[in-house]
Amino acid sequence: MKVSDFIVEFLIQKGIKDVFGYPGGMVIHLMDSFSKYERQIQAHVCYHEQAAAFEACAYAQASGGVGVAYATSGPGATNMITGICNAYFDSVPVIFITGQVNTSECGQAYGIRQRGFQETDIVDMVKKVTKYAVYVEAANKIEYYLEKAYQIAISGRKGPVLLDIPMNIQREKIEKSEMIGDKAENKSFSADYSVIIDMLRKAKRPCLILGATLKQFPKDFVCEFVDYMGIPVVTSMVAMDLLEGNHFLNYGFLGAYGQRTANFVVAKSDFILAIGARMDVRQVGGKREQFAPNAQIIRVDIDENELNYKIREDEIDIISDAMEVMKYLLTFYKPQMNVFSEWKSVCAKIRNKLDGMDDEIYNHFVSKISQYVPENITITTDVGQNQVWVAQSYQVKRGQKILFSGGHGAMGYSLPAAIGAYYATGRPVISFNGDGGIQMNIQELEFIRREKLPIKVFVFNNYALGMIRHFQEMYMNCNYTQTVSAGGYTSPDFKSIAKAYDMAYILYENLSEVSGAFMSMEGPVLVEIKLKKETYVFPKLEFGKPNQDQEPLIDRELFRELMEL
Repeated sequence: MKVSDFIVEFLIQKGIKDVFGYPGGMVIHLMDSFSKYERQIQAHVCYHEQAAAFEACAYAQASGGVGVAYATSGPGATNMITGICNAYFDSVPVIFITGQVNTSECGQAYGIRQRGFQETDIVDMVKKVTKYAVYVEAANKIEYYLEKAYQIAISGRKGPVLLDIPMNIQREKIEKSEMIGDKAENKSFSADYSVIIDMLRKAKRPCLILGATLKQFPKDFVCEFVDYMGIPVVTSMVAMDLLEGNHFLNYGFLGAYGQRTANFVVAKSDFILAIGARMDVRQVGGKREQFAPNAQIIRVDIDENELNYKIREDEIDIISDAMEVMKYLLTFYKPQMNVFSEWKSVCAKIRNKLDGMDDEIYNHFVSKISQYVPENITITTDVGQNQVWVAQSYQVKRGQKILFSGGHGAMGYSLPAAIGAYYATGRPVISFNGDGGIQMNIQELEFIRREKLPIKVFVFNNYALGMIRHFQEMYMNCNYTQTVSAGGYTSPDFKSIAKAYDMAYILYENLSEVSGAFMSMEGPVLVEIKLKKETYVFPKLEFGKPNQDQEPLIDRELFRELMEL
């Protein structure tokens, strides 16, 4: 059989039903092979390779499986790098396949920049942002490289891999009996988890911090774990959908843009168990020693390097798979009824005292829209103010997932991510965007139109790059160069955009206009939300201050009262 046929059969055997890519000369054999197996696997034509990469990321995020994206050599491969970075920093298992010029045209042996047309050494370019990247130099090694790449992508801290395959290798005929196989080794952990139970027994004010790692686990399992532990929970921003918004132990997400309640609960804790959360600057603050100053901290992470970035020297670090730790606690930790009742009363008091504090500055469009979104729906966000508004104000229901471009923070993520999420779930998707971010991959509206996908595209139009405009106000004496219309930035007429892509169009200018009509309309819908004034994201932490002292500052007497609880 042809190597390209073998690649497609391999993906089918791994349960992958959808892949995303853009045609090109160096992948025509792979494209042809996908067409032979179209009843078992669909190769979806995108309109930019970066979008294909994001679609594969979201497919993996929404399905809990592995995503696949492909592109031709040269500009096709380099266009995918942003999506590769996204998968790497957010630990998303994606197999990227790039075509390459024929081995006879390769210029590397000659020490020249390029020999074959569109020849580019993509492997060396992406080695720092992949778990594994390899040039496939021989047809009989394709099984070895595929299996190794797949196992590396899903093992340990998950992430992207890349196979760069010359066109002559793709078309070469192979015998299965002549191929070199690979046996993956499973990594086991031998950490002592009993220290967690010891610390829980000593604690009077324990708190769980749950990170995005747990989004890879079944939601029911995470909820079972939280209910069993019976202690207050805060999350990272990207993990804010782990629990339903009204869960009684859910105190929100922490950090620079986090909810005040979450930040105060953490500040008042005497023991923190952080599972699968990186605890970076946006979560902990610029001065790490100010974070939860009275708490003993245990951090659980599968990536030893993340634990090297310590919050404080006396923290206890456990290198382990989060699932193993959670199962251990479910088995061996025996919570005592009402043992933390006093502490939970304090947390409830903090919540009550701060309830409604930020009503004037939150985005109520998001919270109202969320009322009309059914359970078990996937929501995607872009990057900028819209992302934080969703994190702060969206009320998560049962079975809902919210997908972010977290670590890489790539504008243009939401729209293609919605496409990948649709194919992973087969259900309608809500895509939140800013007027800036949507223009990064606006061409994917044609994909949505072509396939009549039930994606509801929301555009918050503040006629500006709002996050950066706010920074200019804070740090640049209101010099709004390049971020507003007077400074050179503009947005298109989104009603005309909707018409061009044959999409239904809804306009909201006032909160009272928001209804559930967007969900009842068949096919794609573009909903433009025109924001009439300059927009901000608050609460927001000033660099160097402790997390619980966010801008705008709360009344100082109330602040002292909460700190003394």
